[in-house]
Amino acid sequence: MANLPDEQFIEKVSDGVELTEPAHAPSDLKARVYSALMRRQAETGPLSSLTESKTQGHPLCVFERLVEIAPVGGPAKSLNICRVCHARVLAEHFENAPIYWDGCPYVQFKKS
Repeated sequence: MANLPDEQFIEKVSDGVELTEPAHAPSDLKARVYSALMRRQAETGPLSSLTESKTQGHPLCVFERLVEIAPVGGPAKSLNICRVCHARVLAEHFENAPIYWDGCPYVQFKKS
């Protein structure tokens, strides 16, 4: 097998491997990755406003809805509300964190 090209070698070795079900990343790992991506996105410039996100079909969580209807300026409506939400902290530290409200991205990580 040492003389086989890489692709043939990989095929030969993988022939004996049988996958039973797809592997899923733990929800707390997904939450930490999502939080890191959101922090990185915020470093490059302002995020889309909550109104823009809603218009584009993205659901808003209960806290984002409160900020959306609050009488605050535009910059406040482009903040990453998840950074101050307890759901983020729970989701990053517990597998299947006890959070259930609609529109929360961290709830979606438990489902997939």
